[in-house]
Amino acid sequence: MTRPPGPLLTRFQRLPVVGRLVLAVALAMTLVLTGAAGLVYWRVETALDSQLDEDLAAYQQTLDRAVRDGQDLPAGPNGSLSQVLDTDGRVLRSSSVVHDQRLLTSAERAAAAHGAVVRRDIGALLPITDGTLRLRAQRVTAGGQPRIVIAAVQRGHRDEALRELLAQLALASGLTLLAASYVGYRTARAALRPVERYRVGAAALADGAAASPGLRLEVPIDRDDEITRLGHTLNRMLGRLAASAAREHQFIADASHELRTPLTLMRAELDVALHRPRTAEELTETLRSVDAEARRLVTLANALLDLEQLGSGERIQRVPTTLDSLLDDTCAQYRTAAERDGRTLTVAYGPATVRVDPRWLEPAVGTLLDNALRHGRGAIVVRAEARDGRLSLSVSDEGPGFPPDFLPHAFDRFSRAEASRTTPGAGLGLALVAAVAASHGGTARAANISPGGTGGMGVTEAAGAAVTLDVPC
Repeated sequence: MTRPPGPLLTRFQRLPVVGRLVLAVALAMTLVLTGAAGLVYWRVETALDSQLDEDLAAYQQTLDRAVRDGQDLPAGPNGSLSQVLDTDGRVLRSSSVVHDQRLLTSAERAAAAHGAVVRRDIGALLPITDGTLRLRAQRVTAGGQPRIVIAAVQRGHRDEALRELLAQLALASGLTLLAASYVGYRTARAALRPVERYRVGAAALADGAAASPGLRLEVPIDRDDEITRLGHTLNRMLGRLAASAAREHQFIADASHELRTPLTLMRAELDVALHRPRTAEELTETLRSVDAEARRLVTLANALLDLEQLGSGERIQRVPTTLDSLLDDTCAQYRTAAERDGRTLTVAYGPATVRVDPRWLEPAVGTLLDNALRHGRGAIVVRAEARDGRLSLSVSDEGPGFPPDFLPHAFDRFSRAEASRTTPGAGLGLALVAAVAASHGGTARAANISPGGTGGMGVTEAAGAAVTLDVPC
C-alpha cells in the first residue's frame, strides 16, 4: 500500500514550477549560508574564548603565587575579580566588588577542595545582561593550609563581539538569500518562458481556436536541449492534429455537401519572448556562481581570523629552527612549478639556527613564492641571513616590479596592484606577510630592485621586485 504524501509535500507539489525552483534554491542557499555562518561564528568564538582563557589562566597563576607567598591579592585585567575561600566555603579574602558573595556553588567548592579545576561562565550571551564573568578556581596550599583561589574576568567585550558578529552574519545571509532567490526566480522564469509559449500554442489548438495545418511553434533550429526537443515534439503533435482536422473536414464535406456550413479558421497569437531562453544547465551554472563568495570571508574570515590571531605576539611560539628546515621543504613545493614555467628557484642561506615560529614563517615564505610565480618573471631567489640576533629573509624575482604608487600600500589589506587585478586573489597575501613579521616583533618591506644591485649573500640581482622580512631571532 502506497503511503500518501504529507501535507507539506502536497503543498509543495501544488506550487508552480517556478515557485518550486525558487523554493529549492532558497532552501539550498539557506543550508549553505547557515553552514558558512556557523563555521565563521565557531572560528571567531574559538579565537575569542582562547584569548579569554589565556588571560584568565595568567591571572590565576598570579593569584596562586600571591596566596602561597602570603601577599595581597594583585590586580588583574580590567574588570577582573578574585576571591580566596577555605575548604569550608568561608571567604578569607575577596575583591571589593563581590565582598562576601560566594562565586562557587557547594558542589563546585567541594570539587575544587578535592583538587579539581573548576571553570564556569556566569551570565548568558543572550539576552544582554550585566556582570557576565568567566571564572576559574583551584586549590592552593598556603602556610600548610588548603585554600581555594578563584579568578574571574569580565566577558563583556567577548560577548559584545559575538553579538555584533551574529547581527552581521544574519544581515549578510539575509541579503545573500534574497539575491539568490531573485536570481533563481528570474532564471527560472526565463528558462520556462518557452514552455509557457508552447503551452499557449497547444492550448489554442486544443480549444479549437486554431485549426490551420500550418500552425507551428517557433523552435530554434540551432539548439538541441530539453526545451528545444519539447518544442519539436509539440510541433509533430500539431502536425498530426492538423492532419486529423483536415480528414475530419473532408468527411463532413463529403457527408453533408448539401449543407453549406462554413468553417472558421482562427490562428493563435504566439507570445514571442524578447529574452533568450535559458536552459537548465545555465540555471545550474547560476547556482554554482553564488556558491564561491562565501567560501573568502571564512577564508578571509579564515584569512582575517589568521590576521587577527597574528595581531597578538602571545600567539607566537618561538622554537629553535635551522634555516634549511625552514626553507628547503617550503621552496621544494614551488620549485616544480617554477621549472614548469621555464624559471629557476634558488635558495641561498648560511648555516644558522634561529628562534622563530615556523608555523607562520613557512606560509609567509610560501605566499611570497606564490606571488613571485604569478606576478613576476625570470629567476626567483630566496635569501636568508641571521646576524646580530636578527633574521633577514627575502624573496625576489626579475619581473616588472611593483608600481610606484602601489608600494606605500603594498601591505594594506585588500590592496592590489592594477596589473594583478585580473588574477585570482583577495589582496591579503602581503598583509599576512606583514602580520607574520609584526607578530615576531619585526618588519616587512617591499621594494623594486635596481639592475646590477647586490643582494645578501653576495648575489648580483637583476631588475625586479623583492619583499624582505626582518625579524628578531
